[in-house]
Amino acid sequence: MTLRITDSISIEDWELTEQFTQAGGPGGQNVNKVATAVELRFEADRSPNLPGPVKARLKRLAGRRWTRDGAVLIQVAETRHQARNRDIARDRLVELIRAATQKPKRRIPTKVSRNQKRKRVAAKRKRGEVKALRGQVDPD
Repeated sequence: MTLRITDSISIEDWELTEQFTQAGGPGGQNVNKVATAVELRFEADRSPNLPGPVKARLKRLAGRRWTRDGAVLIQVAETRHQARNRDIARDRLVELIRAATQKPKRRIPTKVSRNQKRKRVAAKRKRGEVKALRGQVDPD
């Protein structure tokens, strides 16, 4: 089964590995018996399906979830059901990769106009003159 990200990007099963562990939190005896928490590992750096710029953006977006060997690690232990946790982990991975496919808008640097600088200096000068008038009044 492949995960469909966009029309041009899909992830093969061999790129994903899932490991199930015991989850903490509420659940009674069920928590102690059943491994419901999932740890989804996606080998992003070795993936032939991701273009280079998308990999770079994914690395930045993943943050601490990006491992030294170039994998994205997603851990989910929200529900008591293993299958539901697995679906949540896969959905989170898809959303993360979709966010990485969005090309950020290029920032166009702007300058403060000469007229705005002149107005700011004039306002400061006027305010300074008002403050200079304050103080002790000479009795003469």
